[in-house]
Amino acid sequence: MEVNPSFPVRTVPEFVAYARANPGKINVASAGPGSAPHLYAELFKMMTGVDVVQVHYRGSGPALPDLIGGQVQAMFDPIASSIGHIRLGKLRPLAVTTATRLEVLPDVPTVGDFVPGYEASGWYGIAAPRGTPAEIVNRLNIEINAALVDPTMKTRFADLGGAVLPGSPADFSKLFADEIQRWGKVIRTANIKAN
Repeated sequence: MEVNPSFPVRTVPEFVAYARANPGKINVASAGPGSAPHLYAELFKMMTGVDVVQVHYRGSGPALPDLIGGQVQAMFDPIASSIGHIRLGKLRPLAVTTATRLEVLPDVPTVGDFVPGYEASGWYGIAAPRGTPAEIVNRLNIEINAALVDPTMKTRFADLGGAVLPGSPADFSKLFADEIQRWGKVIRTANIKAN
């Protein structure tokens, strides 16, 4: 969760107070309808009751210049696309959306520190087509997990604000199912429709 440095808030509680005092006057950029940044902002709205305006772009790339330029005031953006701007002082991070602080921004609190239960993080996974023989799935799982715990790989992910989640195919299936259920609720509550 980041803001333009000229925006008059420095913390999540200040953002919530400002948004409540100025309903419908804060523009929050998103990477497009249904994107992770859109859903993260909708979850924030649901959990805090603030009234902010979502401004949809065709990806983070086009949204970031408008955030930096002050045409929009805030954005929930993946750390990998924002970290360079944060390091240069072009964006001010208020909080990270993950459950714990990030190594790349150790002094930045989590949204959940101020909004109990808030947690939103993107992830990537590797899947095989349905019907792939179990021995192949298991072999892929072993090799992928070995790569994920490699110190060089872990360091690279940490530099980008990511963390690795080695696990079994069953762990991944559970994560996938849990995420569908959790974000489905946000989508239904925010009345987000497919185009």
